[in-house]
Amino acid sequence: MKCFNFHIGERKDETRPSKSISGQSSGSGFTDRSARQSESELNSRNISDISMESIGRPMIPSLSQKSNNLREFSLSDLKLVTKNFSHSTKIGEGGFGCVYKGVIKTSDDSKKLDVAVKQLSRRGLQGHKEWVTEVNVLGVVEHPNLVKLVGYCAEDDERGIQRLLIYEYLPNGSVEDHLLSRGEMLLPWTQRLKIAQDAARGLAYLHEGMDFQIIFRDFKSSNILLDEQWNAKLSDFGLARLGPSEGLTHVSTAVVGTMGYAAPEYIQSGRLTSKNDVWSYGVFLYELITGRRPLDKNRPKVEQSLLEWIKPYLSEAKKFRMIIDPRLEGKYSLKSAHKLSIVANRCLSRHPKSRPMMSEVLEMVTRIIDPSSETGTGQPVVTRSVPVVSPKEVTNKEQISGETERKGKRSTMDSKNGDSSWLARMWSPKLLKTC
Repeated sequence: MKCFNFHIGERKDETRPSKSISGQSSGSGFTDRSARQSESELNSRNISDISMESIGRPMIPSLSQKSNNLREFSLSDLKLVTKNFSHSTKIGEGGFGCVYKGVIKTSDDSKKLDVAVKQLSRRGLQGHKEWVTEVNVLGVVEHPNLVKLVGYCAEDDERGIQRLLIYEYLPNGSVEDHLLSRGEMLLPWTQRLKIAQDAARGLAYLHEGMDFQIIFRDFKSSNILLDEQWNAKLSDFGLARLGPSEGLTHVSTAVVGTMGYAAPEYIQSGRLTSKNDVWSYGVFLYELITGRRPLDKNRPKVEQSLLEWIKPYLSEAKKFRMIIDPRLEGKYSLKSAHKLSIVANRCLSRHPKSRPMMSEVLEMVTRIIDPSSETGTGQPVVTRSVPVVSPKEVTNKEQISGETERKGKRSTMDSKNGDSSWLARMWSPKLLKTC
């Protein structure tokens, strides 16, 4: 998946690096299944003499004044934890640098904790700015569906500046691993619904759960990690931005992110709002439904863009089944897949103001999982998670449900507005407010 970082005119509120940077975002993923080589060279400027002040305004400026509970590690501590950054402990690599697995003691020495240590590439000015942003964001926000930042290291040694981040280790890899790698364990349909709910809950917290708003800006399946209980957590906040100040509609910024996920109006104008994350979430829902990448150059030309490929199959129930991940082998609920596609379509509205807020998206996804959770308030709800099920434990009930619901009736598309009328009739949620 290619990433991009390019500029559209001058942005008054963002310091630009000395030359444009393009390629893959950090996307390291703090697991032993997420090793991926950077597809581009970062800015080659040596940053050993760059201070926090010299890189310009932090990406999340107001958060740097808030207190946090992060631990500060010495470089010698982390060398010990990673066996001097040995290849044997290396579990991943991305645009940011390398990731290593280690074990530390908790702050009260009561138990040991598996961690992932992410080391900044010494040549990367962009990586340095992303390091600052991650510390600022994850140092002050905490939520069950956000990866936990344990601490950081900022220290010079004989090789120059060292910037490292220490995260909780999540052993089950990224959602991308399980959707796209044939060697990984298959995610059953119920688990995909649970992941959709967890991811929506994490984004809703960032957008609406605090007295400030954070826009993720790089929401994608490789940045959603799975813990030992298969709970999904958002990770890699290096591109996050503080939302617009009161009275403003957007943040003007350089356009960065991952091709296939960014909203079209953001790519065209550089005007960033939380609705960019909502669009990305809609793309992700179709990833869960189809098991395909948003952009895949290895497929035939007509199938390379996921959103273009699915369009002809949304007109009727019989065709809709053809886009559902074949690896599920019919073990899914067709009705819930239909409903999830409706949520995705709302998130993918071409008009940003027509897209729902993430709290509304969370409510819709929760109603798919548990119809009794309907509140009728339009406000964020305290939701019940679906039971945690290992991907090995695909139930007979799920298989039977999928076989039964594949007998759905054919209907035709409403040619006037392009919406799938048979989907709308199947599930007509209440009118959603927009902002």
